[in-house]
Amino acid sequence: MTYVPRLQTQYKEEIVPALVKQFEYSSVMQAPKITKICLNQGVGKAVGDRKMVDQALTEMTQVAGQKAVKTLSTKDVSNFKLRKNMPIGCRVTLRRENMYDFLDRLITVTLPRTRDFQGIKSKGFDGRGNFTFGIKEQLVFPEIVIDDVKNINGMDITIVTSANTDEEAKALLTEFGFPFKN
Repeated sequence: MTYVPRLQTQYKEEIVPALVKQFEYSSVMQAPKITKICLNQGVGKAVGDRKMVDQALTEMTQVAGQKAVKTLSTKDVSNFKLRKNMPIGCRVTLRRENMYDFLDRLITVTLPRTRDFQGIKSKGFDGRGNFTFGIKEQLVFPEIVIDDVKNINGMDITIVTSANTDEEAKALLTEFGFPFKN
């Protein structure tokens, strides 16, 4: 017996029929789906201390459940004392089972742990069905041990869908239980 994430079976059994009914698709294959989730964390103070990027890599790997990679600067910027190919952050792209597991933990555990949480603003759609939002501190993830954290960093989370419009993407994420602010 192989492992199938809870949200993946929920998508196939409940969400697809609901979207087909709502948008009157002629086939279940027209229903939008989540293709990947990208996590990105910039470490602005990494110019002075390279160990900060290593710490961010460790935390991002714990949060995502998959190894994160360093992001390198593409050009020199003298005002920021930045040289080309200096590590300035980390990122990870989640697909398939890892994506569904992360989304499940994000919706059910992480977002409700956010201080004064009232929902996520729905202004993060890009016009092509993708949704991006930010988290101000990595401490809301239960995988992070608070005593080991030296610097508080935020991160950007992008949910890439196959939806053609923002309306379809918002309906998809709402069916998954994403807590949008009214």
